[in-house]
Amino acid sequence: MSQSPPSLFVAAHTLVMGIVNVTPDSFSDGGRFLDPERAIAHGRTLVAEGADILDIGGESTRPGADAVDAEEEIRRVAPVIEALAADGKTLISIDTMKPEVAEVALSLGARIVNDVSGLRNPEMRQVAAKRGAAVVIMHMKGTPRTMQVNPEYDDVVAEVREELARRTTEAREAGITDICIDPGIGFGKTATHNFTLLRRLEEFLTVGVPLLVGPSRKSFLGALPGAGAPHERLEGSIAACVVSAMKGASVVRVHDVAACKRALTVVDAIRSAPQ
Repeated sequence: MSQSPPSLFVAAHTLVMGIVNVTPDSFSDGGRFLDPERAIAHGRTLVAEGADILDIGGESTRPGADAVDAEEEIRRVAPVIEALAADGKTLISIDTMKPEVAEVALSLGARIVNDVSGLRNPEMRQVAAKRGAAVVIMHMKGTPRTMQVNPEYDDVVAEVREELARRTTEAREAGITDICIDPGIGFGKTATHNFTLLRRLEEFLTVGVPLLVGPSRKSFLGALPGAGAPHERLEGSIAACVVSAMKGASVVRVHDVAACKRALTVVDAIRSAPQ
């Protein structure tokens, strides 16, 4: 009986997914890497710093962000994906909600689809299955434009976990075999919701697939005293990544790869130490 290939999301160490925003309006670094050559250079820097995966996106998903059409999104990301995939030094992920963008990205060498809408669109599931892609299924309440308009939950962990489990089942039924879930820190949650998700993160392991967490520089960290602007939230981002890894996350998605990688080296040593 043949065995399934190993998951792209599981390794002997906590995997670090480096963020490459090819956008003019992302919350932290919008516009810095809109030029393809600068985005490619940034991706190569993140690889040199230890990124295991590069997550390349051409549409901002910050709260209140306007949508971008597929043609423009492809124009932004295609040359970046093609160049970084050709380097052959790390896994490439496409951060998109659009099946047509995912199709092009996978044809250019991406191997992961990171969909913040949680693969709600059945066409996205079909594209990923057809291409044999791994997927990240993220939880988001509403859309980027509406998600932070008074988000409410009776039990944020139970409700997010239930939806992610349902989306995981849909993905499997579509023929997708390598699945990772993401509770969607900052996507339709208050600061309190986000801290609760991190405190109870191990409860998501019951879904039975690897777990990704993306706390880097997000506004819930900015709600704390002295946290500062997005680029001043390094220590908070590292703390959230450390907690995530200690509670079972296989992957963390970050802007500051080198610093987070150093911190996670300590976490991995602790987790693997004899009892």
